Amino acid sequence: MTDLLQKSSPLILAHWHGDELALIHLVKRYRLATMTSTSSDGSLVNYVIEKLGGATSRGSSTRGGVSALKGLIRLLRSGRTTSVAVDGPKGPIYIPKPGVFELSKVCGAPIVPVGVAVESAFRFKRSWNKTYLPYPFTKVCVVFGEPLNALTKDDDAHAREHVDQLTNALAVAKQQASKIIAAL
Repeated sequence: MTDLLQKSSPLILAHWHGDELALIHLVKRYRLATMTSTSSDGSLVNYVIEKLGGATSRGSSTRGGVSALKGLIRLLRSGRTTSVAVDGPKGPIYIPKPGVFELSKVCGAPIVPVGVAVESAFRFKRSWNKTYLPYPFTKVCVVFGEPLNALTKDDDAHAREHVDQLTNALAVAKQQASKIIAAL
């Protein structure tokens, strides 16, 4: 899997909302690109990602979402690996939205499910997406699942089968990460 990440071919890392802060350490290693919101929280995340050598496309479902998706397409086509929280931007949590499938379809990029588990973390109680921040020096486990084939131009990005396949693949990756953390 790491061989696939090292290549410059288009690749989409798919994860759940809330896992972003546990994945931030991967930005520099894999030259990640992602979409960030235009909110003040999004500006902070944008700043950190850019300082780590990553790239962002700014937008939200209510402000500039289409242009943000176009920006992400440009970044993916330029050789960046993208990281996408698939159950957003507003939820419901743990249900992938069509955006990740559209991105795969337009760019011909496989989708890699990413499972994350942490030993201990601060949990933000008021966040809809169960965001957490791993404590310093805690163990973080990231599991890259088997890549899902890129959608073709004939595939329907809104098809339930894609949602189910990605949901299951994310559950398997998360379960593997949790087992590894529990064994440490």
